[in-house]
This record gives sequence, structure tokens and C-alpha cells, in this order.
Amino acid sequence: MKLHLVLLNTLKAIGFVVLVNASVAYANDALPLADDPVVEQRLNTIAEELRCLVCQNESLAGSRADLALDLRRELRGLIKAGKSDAEIKDFMVSRYGDFVLYRPPVKPKTWLLWFAPLILLFIGLLVLVRTVKHSQNKQNRTDDDWDLETPASAPEKY
Repeated sequence: MKLHLVLLNTLKAIGFVVLVNASVAYANDALPLADDPVVEQRLNTIAEELRCLVCQNESLAGSRADLALDLRRELRGLIKAGKSDAEIKDFMVSRYGDFVLYRPPVKPKTWLLWFAPLILLFIGLLVLVRTVKHSQNKQNRTDDDWDLETPASAPEKY
């Protein structure tokens, strides 16, 4: 009976240790306070216009992904190095492509990105119109078939 209690207490202790280690593993370091508020403001302005490559629906400024943290650190270094906003964006585009921009330029490489939603909408409308017409034609044919089944040559009574 004592062995049973010893095993139970041991399992509890192991469970506690695993739980504590798991919570420590998921903890992130707190972000340091900005050394220069002007640099941080400029970083946030630029990062709002760039897409997080991991999240893809979030801006680089709002993402908490590890890659976003690294990219913000890289941007901060470029800002401190005296690069202009255009140079920083060009650097990001050269490294990650036009996809990194929330508003990519309209050029032959990005036509699909810009016009694919319109093309898909047009195709969807075409399919909808054809389906409705097909359904109406089918309904008209069944109505015509009903008319053919009634004897048209039957004498009318007045």
C-alpha cells in the first residue's frame, strides 16, 4: 500500500515538472522599450505597409511570429543605418518579392494578384447565369411536355 502512495506522489511530481517546463518553453522575452521613439514610429509606419510572411493576413507590425520579430529587428537596423523608406521597401521586395507589400505595384508580374479576384467573380457569374438558364429551360421543357400530353385534337365543348 505504501508503494502505491509513493508511485502516485512520484507521478504527481513528474506531472508538475512537465507542466512547469512546458509553460516556460512557450514564454517569450518581453520586447525592450524603444531606444529612440522616432525610429520606432518610423518602423511601425513601414511595418504597417508590409505583410507578415508567416501570418499572411497580418501586417509585419501586428504579427507576433518569430520571423516578424526578426524582420522588425532588420528594419530597425536599416532605419538606424540611414536608409530611406523607399530603400527599405526595395530591400524587402528584392529579398521576399512583391508579395511582402500590402499594396504591390500593378505590373505584368502582379497582374494575376490584382485581377484574379475579378476574373474569378466573372467566372462565377457566368456559371450562375448558365445554371439559372439551364434550370429555366428544363422547367420550360417539362411544361411543354405537359402540354403535349393533353390531347390538343379533342373537340371543345361550348
